[in-house]
Amino acid sequence: MPQYNIFGAPEFAMLTVDLQPDEKFVAESGAMVGMSSNMKMKTSSRGGILKGLKRKLLSGESFFQNTYWPEGAPGRIQFAAGAPGDIIQSTLQPGEVLYMMSTAFICSTESVQLDSKWGGARGFFSGVGLFLLKATGPGDVFLSAYGAVHPVRVDGTYIVDTGHIVAFPETTQYSIRKVGGIKSLFFSGEGIVAEFTGQGTVWLQTRSPTSLAEFLHPFRKVQRNNN
Repeated sequence: MPQYNIFGAPEFAMLTVDLQPDEKFVAESGAMVGMSSNMKMKTSSRGGILKGLKRKLLSGESFFQNTYWPEGAPGRIQFAAGAPGDIIQSTLQPGEVLYMMSTAFICSTESVQLDSKWGGARGFFSGVGLFLLKATGPGDVFLSAYGAVHPVRVDGTYIVDTGHIVAFPETTQYSIRKVGGIKSLFFSGEGIVAEFTGQGTVWLQTRSPTSLAEFLHPFRKVQRNNN
């Protein structure tokens, strides 16, 4: 079994993976930070061209993914996400499914299968997206978050701002709906939410990229045409 260590969490997390020569690890394009000199890498569209295109076009995930393994002796490799924040590990049993936002996936053991899932048309307007990433076990999958990760145990119903969702299991279902009336939809900043039902752990991130963009918007440079 690969050995894992996560450093710098939750602000600037980095994952270190120690592999034996017969162990392989799959990572999102651009996630590698550093590795031993005996590590080898192969770039491919896992699952074939059609599956790679589906991940790229539908969920925004990279068409190509990188597979790493050490040659001749144990090796070490390190991964990190593009945005500052936390990294979490989820161990999936055979056939167990985890859904995640398209930007959350960093890497996994080779046995984990990645695919896309239709998230519903209303997800487009909520910030969740039309499609989600679907990870199927067995194996370990590592997810990134913008900010720290906060797990919430759902047993019944729980409401989450869509910009703070990281991942959730197949045992929970969600629907996108508005909260409050028309005035709340346009002026409260909380008009669209995800309502989770069922049982399972929903992982939330403490910061929202959408909120950051809205915060920075008034400070952007505006080019004026003096003609």
